[in-house]
Amino acid sequence: MGEILLENIRTYSYHGCLKEETAIGSDYRVDLTVKADLKRSAESDNLIDTVDYVLLNRIVKEEMAIPSKLLEHVAQRILNRIFEASDMVRKAKITVSKINPPIGGDVQQVSVRMGQSKK
Repeated sequence: MGEILLENIRTYSYHGCLKEETAIGSDYRVDLTVKADLKRSAESDNLIDTVDYVLLNRIVKEEMAIPSKLLEHVAQRILNRIFEASDMVRKAKITVSKINPPIGGDVQQVSVRMGQSKK
C-alpha cells in the first residue's frame, strides 16, 4: 500500500451560505491523499498501473467549480468522484479550506477534513 498526495491545490470558488460568498467567491485550498497498491506501478513504470494524479487534480477542480453551501458537501462530491474514477483507490482523505473566511474575525482559514474507504 502507498499514498499519493496532492497538496495545496488552489482554486477560486463560490461556496458558502451567504449570497455574497456565492456572488463574489474566494480562495480555497484542497489537500488530497489517496491510498492504493503502488507495488505494480513501482516495478512497471507505467501510468496505467497507478492512480493518475492528473485525473485526481481535474476531479478536484471540476467539483470545486460547482457551488455548494457547505464545504462538507463539496468534499463528499470529490470523494465520490475519485472512487467512481479509479478502482485502485482503497482510501482517500480530503481537506477543503476556505482562505480568509468571512466570519467576523481574523481567521486564516476554515477547513473540513473527511475520509472514506472503498466499500
